[in-house]
Formats: sequence, structure tokens, C-alpha cells
Amino acid sequence: MVRMGLTLMLSVSCGLSAEVKSEYKPVEGNIMTRWAGHINPEKVLPEYPRPQMVRSDWLNLNGLWDYAIVDKTQPMPGQFQGKILVPFAVESALSGVGKKVGEKNKLWYRRTFTVPDAWKDKTILLHCGAVDWDCDVWVNGTLLGNHQGGYDPFWYDITGALKATRPQELVVSVWDPTNKGRQPVGKQCDHPHGIWYTAVTGIWQTIWLEPVARTYIDAIKIIPDVDNQALTVVVEVKGEPEGLSYHADARAPGFFASAASPKNKLVLDIIDQKLWSPDSPFLYDLNVQIKQDDTVIDEVGSYFGMRKISLAKDDKGIMRIMLNNQFLFQYGPLDQGWWPDGLYTAPSDEALKSDVAVLKTIGMNMLRKHGKVESARLYYWCDTLGILVWQDMPGGDNTNVFRGRTPESAAQFEKEWKSIISAFYNHPSIVMWVPFNEGWGQFDTACIVRMTEDADPTRLVNNASGWTDKGVGDVHDIHAYPGPAMPDVEEKRAVVLGEFGGLGLPVAGHTWQEEKNWGYRSCKNSQELTAAYGELLNKLRPLIAKGLSAAVYTQTTDVETEVNGLMTYDRGMIKMDVDHLKTWHKMLYQ
Repeated sequence: MVRMGLTLMLSVSCGLSAEVKSEYKPVEGNIMTRWAGHINPEKVLPEYPRPQMVRSDWLNLNGLWDYAIVDKTQPMPGQFQGKILVPFAVESALSGVGKKVGEKNKLWYRRTFTVPDAWKDKTILLHCGAVDWDCDVWVNGTLLGNHQGGYDPFWYDITGALKATRPQELVVSVWDPTNKGRQPVGKQCDHPHGIWYTAVTGIWQTIWLEPVARTYIDAIKIIPDVDNQALTVVVEVKGEPEGLSYHADARAPGFFASAASPKNKLVLDIIDQKLWSPDSPFLYDLNVQIKQDDTVIDEVGSYFGMRKISLAKDDKGIMRIMLNNQFLFQYGPLDQGWWPDGLYTAPSDEALKSDVAVLKTIGMNMLRKHGKVESARLYYWCDTLGILVWQDMPGGDNTNVFRGRTPESAAQFEKEWKSIISAFYNHPSIVMWVPFNEGWGQFDTACIVRMTEDADPTRLVNNASGWTDKGVGDVHDIHAYPGPAMPDVEEKRAVVLGEFGGLGLPVAGHTWQEEKNWGYRSCKNSQELTAAYGELLNKLRPLIAKGLSAAVYTQTTDVETEVNGLMTYDRGMIKMDVDHLKTWHKMLYQ
């Protein structure tokens, strides 16, 4: 089965050599997570990075690369300055560099690789999970292209640039003005303070190679239809699509369904369907093939959940967010996704899983992914463990959140947002898109909502979380600190509390810095924090009966000097009494 086999399909490593040990050392100074001490430079984030489109053959390019930081007007340097551990951003401790780049410089990367002999006569794809922000890629001196966007995956066909002899050279250059530019940057800042955090520059998700046939599956779109017990699979092909047949089969214990067609749209009957929900995150395995003359020329493994998200009125006539045609109060944290050692990049897949597992353990059923887009592995764990996700578009134009957009920044926002929606469309955990937060770079709201709905008509759209509701989309979302509070019930939209709480507690030995940490409301110890949180939930429960469909507590972990987390920044401890949290959260759903 696809999901069970994911951990088996790892790039092969031969152990940590003495040479690599001497070349790599994390930067000292700030706190680290418990996973940082297990970093192996020859086997960094070895899991297959795209769990909903798995091929059995691939080559992980994570590891130690050459790097240099030079003036942005200069060409590739003749000599590099040292080693950087990819895919950790250059500013991070785990990169082994820990240097600021800034808008006046470029970051250059270089490494060599060898194409396996078994890949001869194959099309070779180079995949980049995410690179922040403006990226050029060369193979053996051939410029493959430029990509602008810090959060969406991209890839190139590098076959024509490969040499007959080995090794091959891969060079990447990155320019990132962070908040000095007008591109989406989320919570990054050149001078971190308050709710703004350390800049992230360069490669921050896995880089890998994959061999495919001349005609291959470029993408699949998975569309569950709970009401009709059906699944639609749309297969997008690159190469020569004439004369192909398309095939898909779905499997689960005691279940099998298949479909075949000369057209790229397949419909499978999912009889006696088992629905996906936080309480029962049931996933089906999916296999998709393209054939020519009954010969399989490409296939990918995937998975799906039968899940429906919608609006409807409850028996009291209140508009609610419905999961599988039933009202389920959604409750969870604002999830920033930052790490003290890796910044944007978790130190391991187990670390990513752990954050989701903690939320499940304390009885939460959702998270709002705030100001950041994650690697597909995070959504895989939300799919697998059962956490609903509200996905933000990272904000832009952050130096003045109310200044107008330029045509160029508006176009970049729209292009990147569409790409993000397309890249993560198939994850059942994602139930809501959030294009804007608190007016940060907000523009043409009604138009952006329509664009989002057109890109994905199967999910809800939150036009703006907090402050600047424009009366469009599926929900009216307010923020209240410490709160809680709710908007007035509406006839056509559900009402939600997109942020509240922010109870702060610095824990000695677990903070980014020893002093000058802050929270929206400060507590002296764990007992006081637990009691204050309990008071908030006592006030929250009556709002559910009055019409509140969801609430988002600030936040999963501390981040740098902000100490509002359920956990410390290093994930060393949960700050409140876990048994109380479980009990209180369970009461929200009753």
C-alpha cells in the first residue's frame, strides 16, 4: 500500500564519513530541538517529499553543498566560501552557516551529482520543493529557468543539459529582499521583533531527481464526491499524449475499485464509503497509470480521503461549517511552523509529525497554517493523523501593510497563490483557503476570493482573517485578544474566531533569548497559565451554541521572542496540564 511504503523509498546512504563529520557543524548560540542532534549530513530529510504522487525511483540531493554570499550584481563566484547543509536556510543554525544575506547580495549554491546508469534513456526531472525567493538554476552551465516564489514547488526537465560523462554540476542562485521587497514573505523580517521573525533565504525544502518516460504523468487532481459516493481523478500528462489510455484503482482493506478510459478524466465508484474526519482519518490508496498499447509507460502512487466541507444551516437555522454534512466545531491553534534550529525547515520528518501528534493528544481537531506554506509532508501527517487545516497565503508588502499594491506585486501574489492551491489541492486535511490576514497587503478582495473559488470549488474560502472583512467568501472571521468573541450570525456565511488567546509564559532554558520575551497576556507559571486558559474556554463554549463554527487559539509553539505557545519553541514541553486540556477540548465538541 502506498502510504505504508513511503518510509521504505528512501535515497540510499552509506553512513556518515569522517570527512563529512569534519565539514558540518550546526551554528551554536540559540536553543535547539531534540531532533537537531540526530542530523546526518549524508541523509537529510530522506523521506519521499511528495507523498501524493509517489514514484519508486528517485535521488535525494539534500546534503552538503558549496555556498557563497556575494554582491547581487556579480556573476557566480570562482571560489565558494564553505559548505551549507541543504535544505536548511542559510540564516538557520542547522545550515551550518547562520549568516544574513540581505537584499544587496545573492546566495549561490553548487554541487555535483551522478545520474544512475539505470536511468539511461529516461527523462530526468529536477524538483525543487521551495526556494525563497528569486531563483535561477543551471545544470552544466545551461540555465534551466528562473522561478519567483518562496512557497510553491517547481521543477525542470534537465535531460538536455546532462553530459555523457559524469559528474554533473548543479548551480542555484537566490536573491531575496525579504520585507524590503513586495513579494509574499509571511512573518519574515530583516530585523526581527515582536510578531516578525528571522529572514529565511534560499533552499528550504528538499531538492531531488526523478526519472520518467518521455511521456509521463505531470499531475493528478483528486476530487471526492461524498454525496454520490464517487471519486474523480484527472490526469495531466507531459510529452506525447496521443494514443494513451488512463487507468486508476483505489484500494483499502476489503475494498477495490477501478476505472479506465481513453480520456484523462476517470470516475471511480466508492461504494460503502468510509468518510475521512479527525476522529476517523480513513485514507484509501490510489494508483494511477498511463498505458500505450497495453504497456504501462508511467504510474504514480497516491491516496485520498472521502471528505466534504460545506456550509449549511443547522436545526436552529444557523449557518454552520459542515464536515461530511454534519456540524463539527473546529478548534485548534494558529500554527506558525517555525523551528529554532531550522527556521522554516523542521529538523526531521519525525519533528513535523510530532507537532501534529501533540495537537491530537491534547484533543484539538484543526490548525490554521499561518503566514507560511509547508512541505507536503506536513499535510501528509495532518491527512494521516486527522487534523483539519486552514491554509493562509503568506502576506506581502509588509513594510506598510496598508500601502497599495503595484501591478507587479499583485500579479506575483495571484500567480503564487494559484500555484499553492494547485500543489496542495489533493490533501483531504485542507478544508479552507485564507488569502489575506489582518489587512496585510490586502487588495481586490472580492476578485481574489472569486479566483480562489475558481481554482478550487471544493473548499471554503475565508476572504480575510481579522480586521478587514469585505462581506464575501464563506465565513466572517474576527480576531479578539485575549477574547473570546464572535461576529453577529449571518444568513449566508458562517462566523468564526480566527485568532484569540495569546496567553504568554516564558520558560527558563527553553526561550530564544533570556529576557524581553512577550505575550499578549502574561502568566507567571504553568498553573496560572492553565487556569487562565480554562477561563477562556469557559467563555468560548456558550458562543458555539450562539452560532460560532470555529475558533483558533494563538498558538502552537513559542516563536523567537513571542511566548504565546502551547509548547515551548524547542518543543521541550507542553506548558499546560495535559489532562485538563484533553477534558476541556472534548467539551467543545459536545
